[in-house]
Amino acid sequence: MLLHIHPDNPNIRHIKTVVECLLDGGVIIYPTDTIYGLGCDIFQHKATEKIARIKNIEPTKAQLSFICYDLSNLSNYTKSISTSLYRILKSYLPGPYTFILPASKEVPKILKSKKNTIGLRIPDNNIARTIVHELQHPLLSASLPGEMIEEYTDPELIYENFKGIVDIVIDGGIGGMTPSTVIDCTNEPYEIIRQGAGEWSE
Repeated sequence: MLLHIHPDNPNIRHIKTVVECLLDGGVIIYPTDTIYGLGCDIFQHKATEKIARIKNIEPTKAQLSFICYDLSNLSNYTKSISTSLYRILKSYLPGPYTFILPASKEVPKILKSKKNTIGLRIPDNNIARTIVHELQHPLLSASLPGEMIEEYTDPELIYENFKGIVDIVIDGGIGGMTPSTVIDCTNEPYEIIRQGAGEWSE
């Protein structure tokens, strides 16, 4: 299904359709503040495995991120972090950043990397955040398979490519081509793993 959702004022009925799909173990393609991504419910193991299959990699190697609504649930999914790191997260999020943090025991095993970390992301995008708000827990997120190509910015072309593979493609307008900036915060000094759309000056 190709579902048009207004980027500034998401229709709550459409959002509920997406959330029901996620709770049923569906996989979606949705917009963020950077590129379009694959998403599923973090507690639906089969959906997680499906995303890994679409990307043709092992789930533990899939570099999956958690999309959160805000920082209020941070302690559920990460081990305790310092006040200074919390301040940094607060000043950069929502925004085009993924922060690598130590994972807590609450994180499903299939989602933890071998280093026992997760990627935390709060995109500055109303559609993504409204979905997570209605879902009431994080959305699992991964980039689309292969190289970033122009076709991955246009939801109608994405739909043509993935309509037999995912359950819903959300059309929230034309997406970007530059992914988020990834910062590893597991050791100090914090290290940029990938320079993306977000500037990092710490």
